[in-house]
Amino acid sequence: MRHFYLDFIFTAIALMVAAWWGYSHSGMGGLISALSITAILAVMEISLSFDNAVVNASVLKHWDKFWKMIFLTVGILIAVFGMRLVFPIVIVAVTADLGMMEVVNLALYNPEEYSAKLLAHHAEISAFGGMFLLLVFLNFLFDEKEVHWFDWLESRLAKFGQVNAMSVFVALAILMLSLTWVNDAQAPAVLIAGVWGILIYLGVQVVSGMLEGDLGEEEEEGNESSGAGAAAGSAIMKGGIAGFLYLEVLDASFSFDGVIGAFAITNDVIIIMLGLAIGAMFVRSMTIFLVEKGTLDEFIYLEHGAHYAIGALALIMLLSMKFHVPELVTGLIGIAFIGWALLASLKHRKIEAQKVVE
Repeated sequence: MRHFYLDFIFTAIALMVAAWWGYSHSGMGGLISALSITAILAVMEISLSFDNAVVNASVLKHWDKFWKMIFLTVGILIAVFGMRLVFPIVIVAVTADLGMMEVVNLALYNPEEYSAKLLAHHAEISAFGGMFLLLVFLNFLFDEKEVHWFDWLESRLAKFGQVNAMSVFVALAILMLSLTWVNDAQAPAVLIAGVWGILIYLGVQVVSGMLEGDLGEEEEEGNESSGAGAAAGSAIMKGGIAGFLYLEVLDASFSFDGVIGAFAITNDVIIIMLGLAIGAMFVRSMTIFLVEKGTLDEFIYLEHGAHYAIGALALIMLLSMKFHVPELVTGLIGIAFIGWALLASLKHRKIEAQKVVE
């Protein structure tokens, strides 16, 4: 429980702020409503982002203490305030050609109009986040992993990874297909947003490759590594600015779905920020918990389940440009993959234990 002490303190403070905010606007009824909606949003954010915590942990477990601390301090400030509060305001300011303070006033005093302006660009937001998450999934799927969950599928798909830019090709093909789900007026903006999602992903990889090149020159002599070892030796896996950027953009892509879903529950930007911030805090702590407990090593298919959940979320984000997908469905799909992976891991452990006995 020590991993979550700060989260419980933050939750108590956030709920007190939510209660004051609700009471100051609508009395006791507003207080009860604010508390209940904040709690719902927090639970929703945790359920939607548990797979995010697992993937974060798979990267973070290779980092040194300094970069883990940066992830928990600077990273949480960016996640809570940057992605859950500031970024939606920036989106509205850019797309509606308004000043930042104008949008802030709009969010505080005219939340209905603010919500309408943000949701009007739901397709572009989904294209950006969906493309980034899709590339995370595809690169995992095409990677020559030592451990396969669905061996009959993953062992065959790994061969595609030997083809240069296969994941980018598939992502672009899916992006072009998704353009048929929006009207002609939206299509150019959706295409640009999707391409930016791909460029941001590749940009992080470029920074990683440049840093890895520097590291490689220093460690060239006597440095041998195989499959997983080579992956663990990348600049992203080792931490540093490349790894930090990767996890922050990954978190941002997850937060888009949560922010958009939150506006289906309430238009109050303060309550949305408080609820999602509580969820973001717990997700960060779950990440550290998984790292320190060695959960990913104990449950070998957990990382696989998280990536399949990410792939499902990416497709759902793209489908949401045309079809309404309830947040409950999105959350349950992620939980289903994680639960399935846990059960498969337990079954694998039982089989391995029997082999040792025999």
